[in-house]
Amino acid sequence: MKKIVVLLAALTLLGACSKLTQDNYDQVKAGMTYAEVTDILGKATHCDEAVGTKSCRWGDDAKNIKITFLADRATVFSNHGIQ
Repeated sequence: MKKIVVLLAALTLLGACSKLTQDNYDQVKAGMTYAEVTDILGKATHCDEAVGTKSCRWGDDAKNIKITFLADRATVFSNHGIQ
């Protein structure tokens, strides 16, 4: 029984710590640097870079935030499954 309580508490804390929230998404503004965005969202799950652009995703296919940076400035961003 004690193990179940500890496991449930850990899962609750992990869910509460997620930075993939609507409030955090709303803080992201065009022109922010990658460093400013990671201060809000944490380290990106995945990034691709090509010729001065960097496209990053936080999260997975079910719940994510995607941001494209041009010359290290956020230009295009979207979210999926964020509440």
